[in-house]
Order: sequence, then structure tokens, then C-alpha cells
Amino acid sequence: MSPNLQGNQRSAAGFVPADVGLMAKSPALINTFFSAYGHFRGEGTFTPDEQQVLFLSNAVANRSEWAVAFHTLEALAEGVEPSAVEAIRQGMLPRNRRLAALSAFTQAVIELRGQVDETELAAFQAAGFTTEQVLEVIAGVAISAMSNYVTNIARPPLEDAALPHSWNARELTGF
Repeated sequence: MSPNLQGNQRSAAGFVPADVGLMAKSPALINTFFSAYGHFRGEGTFTPDEQQVLFLSNAVANRSEWAVAFHTLEALAEGVEPSAVEAIRQGMLPRNRRLAALSAFTQAVIELRGQVDETELAAFQAAGFTTEQVLEVIAGVAISAMSNYVTNIARPPLEDAALPHSWNARELTGF
């Protein structure tokens, strides 16, 4: 793994996350992940808190216990309201209309494998999201799939910073 890429990931989280360490065993995977993640974070139009709502929603939809804990930590650090974070963790929608639309749409993309209907698309866009952001959700889903699937398979222990945010898929109430 490139030391520069590892440093960039470390600075975002304060430590090198377990998913990055696991993905580093495959140059094809880690390089694809970092490229997609870098473009998503650097060139995307979602705000940092919206990015974390998307990643947390994906982690819940993918039942990735490590990723839910990690993105809970990140979402709170990015200023996502604790009540919104808790709603997503429980499989429900945040009260904030825009974040609820983002969470619902990103989970629908995963659950329906991209076969969203016009109603779901219209609800997302009615909350102020653009066609470009529909496509960015797809990028976020792809990024999450890489991380979530790796941690679902490897089941790494949580980092100390994420331990207070541990989560079990059995906690879902809205699914």
C-alpha cells in the first residue's frame, strides 16, 4: 500500500481502520478502494455529514457490524445529530427530511440491487438531491460494498475508538 494513501486514511479516522489493513492484502482491491474513495470524497457533491449518512446507511443495509460502529464514530465526528445516527442504526429514518431521503434511497439501491422505481427516485430528488447525486449514491454503494464485504467476511475486532459504538445486526427494528 502506498504510504501516502495509508497516511490519508489515518488522518481521516485518527488510526488505520481494520478494513484498510485487510484490503491492503490485495493491491487490486486497496487501489480500487482508495481511488473510488478519493474521488467520492474529493469530487463528490455530498457534504461530509451526508457522506457519513450514506456510508452508515450502507453499512446497516449490508449488516456490516464493524462498518456500522466505524461509521457511527465518523458520523458523530462530522456533526450528524446523534438521534439521526441512532435511527439509522435501528433501521429507521432520521427525522431530518433530507437525511431521511438520502438514507432511504441509498438503502433502496442496495436492497433492490439498483432496481429502484420512479417513486423512490422522485422522493430522493424532492428532498433537493440532483441527478448527479443519484449517480454518486451508486459510487458510495460500491465503496461501501468493498469495505463492508471485507469486514463481513474477516470479522475484525473493533478499534478502541469504535468500541462504544458496537452494533449487532439483531438490533434492527425497521428492516
